[in-house]
Amino acid sequence: MVSRAASVAVFCGSRMGNNPVFHQTAQNAGELLARHSVRLIYGGGANGLMGVVADAAIRAGGAVTGVIPDFLKTREKMHDRVSELIVTSSMHERKQIMFTRADAFWVLPGGFGTFDEMVEILTWKQLGRHNKPVLLVNVAQWGDAVLAMLDEAVNQGFATPEARALIRVVPDVRAALACSIPERQDSPYPVDTL
Repeated sequence: MVSRAASVAVFCGSRMGNNPVFHQTAQNAGELLARHSVRLIYGGGANGLMGVVADAAIRAGGAVTGVIPDFLKTREKMHDRVSELIVTSSMHERKQIMFTRADAFWVLPGGFGTFDEMVEILTWKQLGRHNKPVLLVNVAQWGDAVLAMLDEAVNQGFATPEARALIRVVPDVRAALACSIPERQDSPYPVDTL
């Protein structure tokens, strides 16, 4: 088997969204990571797409680390069946732990919290704090508007084309897994090896 990232942080919504493909994508992500012995690191909630990805990984026998701030334990309904649950004192500490423990980052459909996580991890990459893959899984074109915002930052002179290239857009989680293989990052979606 090809060596893959040992752990992937998945950023996604604490709500389900309006399109059933979002639910299916989150389920596929959890199952795929578990099948390939890649630890899921995520926001620790049981609600929305976060809960779906964690439940799918757990059902498939995968290792799951949830990281949740203390004040969200009841607001977002903390997941009580993950392999490891880390309760933090702040959102910043949550993101720092997820960053430290992850070898790659997948951005699935989500809202403001997902955007916050994505932009922060991209900023850290732009500043040279890491060189880990950051992959936006653009199912059903949910991320088009987010990508347009990044493009507009370049067009308006607030970011460079090199900074914009720090996030890679993929069509599904199989392609995200393929791009999370350190030795094969330059290879276009070798899904036949999955």
